[in-house]
Amino acid sequence: MDLRKLTNENLIFLNSDFKNKKEILDVFIQKLYDEGKITSKEEFYSAVMEREAIGATGIGEGLAIPHGKSDAVKEASFVVATLNNEMEWETLDEEPVNLVILLAIPKSEEGSTHVDLLAKLTTKLADDDFREELVKSKDQKEFIDKLNIGEDTEKSEEVMAEDAKTIVAVTACPAGIAHTYMAAEALEKAGRKLGVRVKVEKQGAMGIEDRITDEDLNNAHAAIFAVEVAVKEAERFDGIPAVETAVADPLKRAEGIIKEALEAGKDGRTAAKRTSTPRKEMSAGEEAKKALLNGISHIVPLIVAGGTVLAIAVLIKEIFGLQELYGQEGSWLWMYRKLSGGMLGTLMVPVLAAYVSFSLADKPGLGPGFAAGLAANLISSGFLGGIAGGFIAGYTMKWVKKNVRGPQHLNGFFTFYLYPVIGTLVAGSLMLFVVGKPVAALNTGLTNYLNGLSGGNAMLLGAIIGAMVSFDLGGPVNKAAYAFCVGSMANGNFMPYATFASCKMVSAFTTTLATKLRPHLYSEEEIQCGNSTWILGLAGITEGAIPLMIEDPFRVIPSFVVGTAVTGAMVASTGIGLQVPGAGIISMFVLEAGKLSKLTEAGIWLGAALVGTAISTVVLTVLRSKKHKLLKQQAHMENAHTI
Repeated sequence: MDLRKLTNENLIFLNSDFKNKKEILDVFIQKLYDEGKITSKEEFYSAVMEREAIGATGIGEGLAIPHGKSDAVKEASFVVATLNNEMEWETLDEEPVNLVILLAIPKSEEGSTHVDLLAKLTTKLADDDFREELVKSKDQKEFIDKLNIGEDTEKSEEVMAEDAKTIVAVTACPAGIAHTYMAAEALEKAGRKLGVRVKVEKQGAMGIEDRITDEDLNNAHAAIFAVEVAVKEAERFDGIPAVETAVADPLKRAEGIIKEALEAGKDGRTAAKRTSTPRKEMSAGEEAKKALLNGISHIVPLIVAGGTVLAIAVLIKEIFGLQELYGQEGSWLWMYRKLSGGMLGTLMVPVLAAYVSFSLADKPGLGPGFAAGLAANLISSGFLGGIAGGFIAGYTMKWVKKNVRGPQHLNGFFTFYLYPVIGTLVAGSLMLFVVGKPVAALNTGLTNYLNGLSGGNAMLLGAIIGAMVSFDLGGPVNKAAYAFCVGSMANGNFMPYATFASCKMVSAFTTTLATKLRPHLYSEEEIQCGNSTWILGLAGITEGAIPLMIEDPFRVIPSFVVGTAVTGAMVASTGIGLQVPGAGIISMFVLEAGKLSKLTEAGIWLGAALVGTAISTVVLTVLRSKKHKLLKQQAHMENAHTI
């Protein structure tokens, strides 16, 4: 990949004086728009901020690489700025930055160009000399020319002495891109300097790259794990003395880490594993939360796809009067109904359990997790049973992996036969005969309670669901509400999900309405965000309002919460149900009719969302007006003081 083809002189800012992250991103995105690289500033800005919310894009050593993947990007490009004054940025080494590179990647290329570009940039920028040369560039042309220094020649590897020691290493970061490659480059460079043969395996977004061979493992004096995630196929390194450190550490002290590995290797290949810089261990609560969210995230595609297919089948039945065909076994419409029903009914709970277990025990947890989920279905313990089964399988396999070990030559037998059988028998038996029955009883009791809710109790539940939906717009609180509503739906109570689906539209509609009614209270970026969020609202996507929330959380979040709480209370009080999840605005056509007509219930369901939108808009407008007035007063006082 020729980096020079992905930028131009107009996209390079040398010796610039940007004051903060927002200013530099605004200028970068505007320049990409002016150069015809993106079609929508607000859409791309949302993509960049979505990535910023995930974690730090400042990767250390004075470098930040924010990036966004969006359909608004016409062609892969990047913008660069060198800074006269170091800028505060969220970085892994908590140091300011003086070089910022913004990557713009088409959504269609996120798995190819995205990874290749980041890997290429980070690998080259890991070289201190290369980075220093870039920063010293006198003009844009010189900067571009320097981008491909060394591209025409193979990376020369210093000749190692025949008795040079071999160290094997693995680098891996959560995103599997920037730090994975920079850490690898730093270790290899330090190894050449010390006369040590360092073989680095990168476990990144493209899977395992430069896999360490059996010969490398047999010759290894020691191993280095510069990782922030679990090492894949870690059993390969059993018996090799090793040090473990954070993935960012090699960027600061690669030589020191290699020396520690050499020291550990003096004890021989049976030495216990040593830790260079121990990573912070997750608490039991954090581990459980991560596992639950992992399980939920993996059932979302099933719910969305299955729900939409079911909605289409129901609409076809209603529009064309095909009720008989809909119920006729073997008919094409019945097949679609069963397909969607299988995704929502048969598959959902086992997949939930499997990926809760996978988060706790990695691949060995998958089989037992699926078994626990199937057991949950067999005893009708529903969504709660799936969660319980996932934790049982995950913690069982975590214990088995740690305590049931055999000789290295039997690793295959243990991994592919013994572990899955033990896990399935233990987790399946506990679910079927011990834990599952009480959970099933709890599940039945909860379902009966929800079915009996009416009046004030139902309104209170609806208000709580509504408030949770907008509290963090797709974050853990929102996901908790989602899990509860989906679990209720799986148990035959459809009111909570109908409430949830109506509430999901409020924040997006409010963002659009508020920025249109009082544009002077909002920045240009917020107004642009509002132009498109209503469309996301129709699809039931709350995340479109995140940019507005990030800019002013203490005013935006309460405004959203008040409106969605009212919406939730209104929908829940009517007893409207919905058993077609993930269908967005289409949901209004497939609501479960109760005492009222379908048309009336559809009007109430959508009307409640609009009422909530109106309330949120009024509250947000009042709060932003006060902020605007306060800022004007402060500006007036500053001007008066200056005079």
